[in-house]
Amino acid sequence: MKAWLKVLLASLLEVFWVIGLAHADEFWEWAGTILAIGICNYLLIKATSELPTGTVYAVFVGLGTAGAVLSEIMFFGEPFNIVKILLIILLLIGVIGLKLVTDNGQEEKGAAE
Repeated sequence: MKAWLKVLLASLLEVFWVIGLAHADEFWEWAGTILAIGICNYLLIKATSELPTGTVYAVFVGLGTAGAVLSEIMFFGEPFNIVKILLIILLLIGVIGLKLVTDNGQEEKGAAE
């Protein structure tokens, strides 16, 4: 369970650094973006020592993508598009499905490798 929290936190940080790459203008904004990238990658490395790498990466990218798209709509004036939202929901269903089919045996296998 702790490894999944690392993936979740890394996904949240991914949203911040993607926004930073798109919108940073000042030194401190760039510094925060670089820090978020570093911590994000560290958390992913730690999570993949306990979980299957492919599953971790798919969940990370899916959640990060959903968060970045929704953040752009909510905070940066990206036009709302119902088709885009439906596709994000479909993406999140896939991410949740991957999490659900990754059983404890696979988690232990990922930690043993």
